[in-house]
Amino acid sequence: MTKRIKVTLIHNPSAGDDTQPSGDELVRLIRVAGHKVSYQSSKDKGWNKALKKSCDIVAVAGGDGTIGKVARRLVGSRTPIAVLPMGTANNIANTLGIAGRALPKLIEGWNTARCVNFDAGVAQGPWGSRYFIEGFGIGLFAEAMSQLQGEKNNGTSGSDKPREVISSVQDFLKKQLQKGRSVKMTVRLDGQDLSGDYVLLEALNIRFIGPNLDLVPRADINDGFLDFVLVAKRERAKLHRYVSPRPRRSRSRSNLTVRRGRHLQIEWESSPVHIDDKAWPADDERIPVRWNAIDVKIQPGALVFLVPKAARDAG
Repeated sequence: MTKRIKVTLIHNPSAGDDTQPSGDELVRLIRVAGHKVSYQSSKDKGWNKALKKSCDIVAVAGGDGTIGKVARRLVGSRTPIAVLPMGTANNIANTLGIAGRALPKLIEGWNTARCVNFDAGVAQGPWGSRYFIEGFGIGLFAEAMSQLQGEKNNGTSGSDKPREVISSVQDFLKKQLQKGRSVKMTVRLDGQDLSGDYVLLEALNIRFIGPNLDLVPRADINDGFLDFVLVAKRERAKLHRYVSPRPRRSRSRSNLTVRRGRHLQIEWESSPVHIDDKAWPADDERIPVRWNAIDVKIQPGALVFLVPKAARDAG
């Protein structure tokens, strides 16, 4: 017998391309599956008030940005998050192993889905304290993200087709790496001094980042650790090979050094950072002082995600 689930649906109507279902279609699919649903567009002012309503699950239809902003508001809540991937990269859905599944099948699988605990990171710095679901970083990705957000397209593809967008952003990263600078940082990871000049420093909570780059294939979303990728100035060539557009199977064969840890402390010279998909500082902000201190930690089991069984696992 199918259990009737009370669903709060948060939907980004701008996610993906024009082949994605509308809000009305998503509501219909959820009702056809036998569930009760309350709809909320993520574009509406005060959308987050919908998260305060009583429900069994919060379904998020959109890309990583939408999933992240919902998840950050649910840290500490035991309400399961059901992902309906409709974005470009879908890094969170890829990490959960549900990317590429048909949305109706994901919805049908909610009754028998398993709940998976999911860590969250927290970065404290001049911006205050912010949670992150995907990752926090300084260097190549942060610089590129700052430029992409500050200038529309900025030489990348204006296509709405995910594969074309991802390929275009990978190519942009490659060009940025060729002319990008390293950042001098004072770094301590769980008390170990790792200070140096880095082209990239990433504290990752999941295996994928940016345009589907599989930086940490063995990342575990519920191990109580973050995975840290530090690429020194002298190792630029390794990263150059890695961000070059190429078949996905070979992208995971990275020879980048990955360290696991719980507590990262950084002092760095003024340069952008990214917290998930947002660059800091924003266009209208300035970094207040030349040197800033950052404190990055892990909050184990901060979230719960709902993962429907794959067809081969059902039964």
